[in-house]
Amino acid sequence: MKNLTDMMKQARQLQSKLAEAQEELEKLEVEGVSGGGMVRVTLTGKGTMAGIKIDPSLLKAEEGEILEDLIVAAHNDAKVKAESATAEKMKALTGGLPLPPGFNLG
Repeated sequence: MKNLTDMMKQARQLQSKLAEAQEELEKLEVEGVSGGGMVRVTLTGKGTMAGIKIDPSLLKAEEGEILEDLIVAAHNDAKVKAESATAEKMKALTGGLPLPPGFNLG
């Protein structure tokens, strides 16, 4: 019976740590950059777009297609960084143990 009590205590502690990690990831911001810094996209650790900065030289009608491509590239760069930060946070939280397939903080 003591093992069950210990397991329940550990489960509650892990649940609490997961909730804290989710809060930290929501506050975390990563920046993706493209076009040599001409486009910058900021995402939260959970992947929500928090901001975008565009160099004024790209705000010309003839630059529209290039701008679209650069926004996508900057967003993807930020997304990779957010996913990496999330993975590192989870690795620290779980002591390096892999999570079950399909498990995420989102």
